[in-house]
Amino acid sequence: MTTMHKTVRRSALAVALLLAFSAAAQAQCTRDINVPVSANGASVVVDGDNIHGIYPDLLRTIGPKSGCHFVLTAVPRARQVAMFEAGKADLLIPATHTPQRDEMGVFVPMMGHRSMLISVDRKRRAISSAKELLARREIRLALVRGFDYGEPYQALVAELTKQKRVFLEVDVNAVVRLMQDGAVDMTIMSPTIFEGAVNHEPRVSGLLDRLRMETIPELPWGMSGAYISRSALSAADQATLQELFERIAKSKAVLEGFQHYHRADILAESVRPR
Repeated sequence: MTTMHKTVRRSALAVALLLAFSAAAQAQCTRDINVPVSANGASVVVDGDNIHGIYPDLLRTIGPKSGCHFVLTAVPRARQVAMFEAGKADLLIPATHTPQRDEMGVFVPMMGHRSMLISVDRKRRAISSAKELLARREIRLALVRGFDYGEPYQALVAELTKQKRVFLEVDVNAVVRLMQDGAVDMTIMSPTIFEGAVNHEPRVSGLLDRLRMETIPELPWGMSGAYISRSALSAADQATLQELFERIAKSKAVLEGFQHYHRADILAESVRPR
């Protein structure tokens, strides 16, 4: 994707968000909102000190209109999750809905999403279940440390790790590079996350046309959105942010952001309205 196309898409997303929030909520945050983020395809893009992408652009656009100032800092995904779990982050965004995280924060769903098996080997025999993947010991995987698609995913990763078949990486970009170099055979994540990382790695630009995406029952459709910390924020700020993100979800601004950044065929496989 060229710099011009990136700028046009980001500008179009900003306009869509401004239109969606022409009538902003009146409640304001009582302090700055601490939001550590990590590279996550087109959802969050980290270019040195520059943080942008679907969610950062959204927060910067709606912040002034909502009376909330979001302070974004770039960290590895595992640290982002650890900070939220320790009460040192006000938001975890984007995040998959899980029972464990429900104990720590209020979840506001933004859209439906599905993680898939992603590889580049179209000649390989298809995989139809986690059991079959575990039996195919020749297949090596690279996964992002800190990603969580629910208990079946965690159980699968635990078994694959016991088999010494998993490389845990700090972000999606590292996974994409390993796939391009042939160091691993497969990853598990949302195809939109993978596509977003490929679009920001010039040396792997041809990888998307070679992708093979497979579904298995252990990785069903789920919800993705924002977690609002119960321990880091006051009750008033929790209520303000919950109202704000509910407005975002109802506006379909996040889904429109994905439509600006992603190919229609990849969206159809892994993203749907909440």
